[in-house]
Amino acid sequence: MQTISALFQAEAKPELVDVDAFLRRAVLAAHHQILRYAIDRAMFDSPRTTIVLAVVQSGAITWTHCGDSRLYLLRQGELMTRTRDHSLIEQDRQKRVVAPPGDRRNRNVLFTCLGSPTMPEYSVTGPVTLLQGDRVMLCSDGLWSTVPEKDIVRELATKPVGLAVPDLVEQALRMAGASSDNVTCLAMQWETPDILASSPGSVFTDSISEGVFASTVQSGWLDAADDLDDAAIERSIAEINAAIRRTSLKKG
Repeated sequence: MQTISALFQAEAKPELVDVDAFLRRAVLAAHHQILRYAIDRAMFDSPRTTIVLAVVQSGAITWTHCGDSRLYLLRQGELMTRTRDHSLIEQDRQKRVVAPPGDRRNRNVLFTCLGSPTMPEYSVTGPVTLLQGDRVMLCSDGLWSTVPEKDIVRELATKPVGLAVPDLVEQALRMAGASSDNVTCLAMQWETPDILASSPGSVFTDSISEGVFASTVQSGWLDAADDLDDAAIERSIAEINAAIRRTSLKKG
């Protein structure tokens, strides 16, 4: 997250020149940083992670993912599309392979991820023009593997995103119990500029106050990416960590 945030802040002036190219660079930059982390610490094997990224720009959304973190796009209360996991189970489903009786495939088996010795597999989808009321959610497998997809869609479609996200996270944690995986979720509803301008209490990015931003960042070492200035990376990390601290203090 730190690597990609720093890359975005370095390139968005205020918009990205090429969203597709940025997403591809971002995935590879994060992948290389994980490998560097392992090499620098002489680790026997490198850490691994999944990722899902989306950029909203010029009224359209473009996304990419690697592994089984997902993006959901809802339109008029219906699931318009979602990412397809880079897993053996999803691969069999796409090929319409029927597992033999008694064969229990492990949903956690992925054929690509960030941090592996091989180059990650990923593709970029979009841009998809956003329409008034469209809802987008990015989440980890700790959410979708526990909460049925029909319930995810219903929650996102019928509740404000500010209520749907915490409710879905709480439901996932409650259903999984002691065996719960990491549950991470982020969602947004799209409103066209004219709707925003006429809506009471509309929020624009230039009017967001401190404390509105909240995220979770895994703390740890970050080496400077080859194509980024060291000072710019440090500033970005400091800004992210400061926002997290402000949010934590207000919650406390």
